[in-house]
Amino acid sequence: MNVNIQTVHFVADSKLTDYVAKKIEKLQTFHDKIIKVDVFLKLDNVVHTIKDKVAEINVHIPKHNFFVKASSKSFEESFDSAIESMANQVKKYKEKVVE
Repeated sequence: MNVNIQTVHFVADSKLTDYVAKKIEKLQTFHDKIIKVDVFLKLDNVVHTIKDKVAEINVHIPKHNFFVKASSKSFEESFDSAIESMANQVKKYKEKVVE
């Protein structure tokens, strides 16, 4: 599984990237044929003083792609919400394919 973490409009510290990488590894427990995972961490509404933190996850499985986007006031919260949603999508897809 190839994991690609990109940040937009800011530079992430190693603590945040390690947190994301550790959580992404858990996706393999739901589906063993994950080829690639793209994670985008973005600052939204940069023009305004209130900045929303957006997490986008794109998971590539043979013949299928999944995409999730979540935003909140912290990257960890956004990412947790997105990864939970992604895990549900991958589980449902695997159940459907196995049947």
